[in-house]
Amino acid sequence: MKTLLITGGAGFIGSCFVRHILKKHDNYKVINLDALTYAGNIENLDDIKDNSNYEFVHGNICDKKLVRELIAQSDCVINFAAESHVDRSITGPEIFIETNVQGTLNLLQASKDFGVERFLQVSTDEVYGTLGKDGYFYETTPLAPNSPYSASKASADLLVRAYYETYKLPVLNTRCSNNYGPYQYPEKLIPFFISRLRRNEKVPVYGDGLNVRDWLYVYDHCEAIDTVLHNGKVGEVYNIGGHNEKTNLEITKIILDAMGKDESYIEYVQDRLGHDRRYAISNDKITSELGWTPSVTFEEGIKLTIDWYLTHQDWIDSIETKQHKAVIR
Repeated sequence: MKTLLITGGAGFIGSCFVRHILKKHDNYKVINLDALTYAGNIENLDDIKDNSNYEFVHGNICDKKLVRELIAQSDCVINFAAESHVDRSITGPEIFIETNVQGTLNLLQASKDFGVERFLQVSTDEVYGTLGKDGYFYETTPLAPNSPYSASKASADLLVRAYYETYKLPVLNTRCSNNYGPYQYPEKLIPFFISRLRRNEKVPVYGDGLNVRDWLYVYDHCEAIDTVLHNGKVGEVYNIGGHNEKTNLEITKIILDAMGKDESYIEYVQDRLGHDRRYAISNDKITSELGWTPSVTFEEGIKLTIDWYLTHQDWIDSIETKQHKAVIR
């Protein structure tokens, strides 16, 4: 039985990946290291907490001693742990450097020292910057981050590359588009809007609402990471996208319609600083080399997602009791 150290496994994507791995691979033990900051929620994993192949450790990737203790027990490391909210990075960038850069460095150094079989860094398409009306991000697209958040993730990606080139650490790097699905912290657009609309509150849309994002269902993302972990070529970067480009305004109208609200519930607000206009990601490499493609259409995924939040209002209420003020991505 191999042991996977999954960092940030109580967050949105991380918790879905922990669940995915335990469901699909009964020969793996999972150690979940999470600091349980505002976006980490141990309740996300209530359904698997008694699994004999699962262990939760409350701790921070910035804790070198703890990181070394856990990696000494592990065969592979999958790093989801990160500060990830753009607006928060604009008002307080320091914690993004501490967690996303120094924390990743701690993981890399310990992984090198203890000789892990694979180190997989989960990153974001935001490291590429912004696109015009045409074109896509490819793995060869130069990094051009435009926010403190994306700059910290790009820095971590470059450290991952350096540990491969310098020390031959067997690294893999994935960069994904906007994820959506269950268990997403309700400061993000979809759950945040659902939460406000069920209280009959207006939803804030930045600028003209025409910023474009490529949307990826979270469990498709988990399957892609699993595929890269097992079949990816060491030292390579793999983009993971859903080929579902939607403007923020389109997403807003879909949610309004699903909840029986009209466009009078939209409140246009001042645009965010450094707001990238468009992201779109090419899946050509992971599809042609590893055979992964998204399995959930956007129409299916958004319905599943909205239905999940509407039937798990107690989950949102529990979080909002602890965190009263939310902002959107």
